[in-house]
Amino acid sequence: MARYLEIYWLMVRNSLIREMSFKANFLLWMVVEFLWFLGQIVFIEILYGHVDSINTWGKWEVLMLFGCHQIISQIFQAFFYINIANLPELVRSGQLDILLSRPIDAQFSVSTKQFGLDNIVNALLGVGIVSFALFKLGIVPSAVQIGLFLVAVVFGVSVHYCVMFLLASLSFWLIRAQGLIYGYFNLFNIGRYPEVVFSGAFRFIFTWCIPIILVANVPAKLFSRWNEAPLAGLATLIIASVTLFISTRIFWLFALRRYSSASS
Repeated sequence: MARYLEIYWLMVRNSLIREMSFKANFLLWMVVEFLWFLGQIVFIEILYGHVDSINTWGKWEVLMLFGCHQIISQIFQAFFYINIANLPELVRSGQLDILLSRPIDAQFSVSTKQFGLDNIVNALLGVGIVSFALFKLGIVPSAVQIGLFLVAVVFGVSVHYCVMFLLASLSFWLIRAQGLIYGYFNLFNIGRYPEVVFSGAFRFIFTWCIPIILVANVPAKLFSRWNEAPLAGLATLIIASVTLFISTRIFWLFALRRYSSASS
């Protein structure tokens, strides 16, 4: 484990050096992400200018949900998104062969090649939004709630990682798997809406099969709806995350056994 942590720190360090070499690009992407998130807040303000609540969800609860979604999505993008999005190109071009020749786990190597500092900065913006929403709601979370919130964030990031990595692994059979990856990247934005707005087969699929709805709703409810006993939702999120990780790992090893390199 210590060896992998040391390797990962070197990858993070190299990524930071690379990003600081292009400061304008780094700042531009932070501004773009900030403006996009600001647009979501404006949307909430407009929506709640016409209604008082959405099936018992008030404005500040929804704002907290958006903040939780921002935190989880930005952490996921910082640590994993660009690496997973590059996997189909690595397979197609044969550059995956170089990563497979390294004396470390291939999935670790593929998943942690780059790191996005700008996304961490934008995740802190989400933390600020959640804190502001808690202030407006008059909620002072306990140490237990904060601890469970952090656990939910970790497993929420894990869900996004597992689903997207599994889709990227299809590139061993599909020539262009980027469409699936980008499609899911857009799809997981439904997680920023209260779960009560979904129903029927759609809610079942994205709660129990691909638990996108749980990813942001669970941590938000741990703060704003503690009286509704959200621990069941947290348990579901943890079980779903572990199940997805095991499935993703099995599928990745299965795909590698059938990989003959691009030059073969």
